[in-house]
Amino acid sequence: MKNLGQMLKQAQEMQSKMAELQERLAEQELEGVAGGGMVKVIMNGKGEMRRVKIDPALADPNDIEVLEDLIVAAAGDAKAKVEACTQEEMQKVAGGLNLPAGLKLPF
Repeated sequence: MKNLGQMLKQAQEMQSKMAELQERLAEQELEGVAGGGMVKVIMNGKGEMRRVKIDPALADPNDIEVLEDLIVAAAGDAKAKVEACTQEEMQKVAGGLNLPAGLKLPF
């Protein structure tokens, strides 16, 4: 029974750490870029898009497709950075726990 109590205490500590992690991730901003920095997408650590910055030189009405593609590419870059940051932070929180690869926790 002592072991069960210890497990419950560890689970509560992990839950508390996860809540703190979610708060920290929501406050972080990660930037994805495309077109040599001409398009930037800023997302928070939860993957929510916050801002888009576009170099005015790209605002050519005759070439909108390029701009659209660059926005998608910058958003993909930002999302990849969010996922890498989340994974890194999760490893810090999980410590020695052997969580299954690809485990997606609720973020």
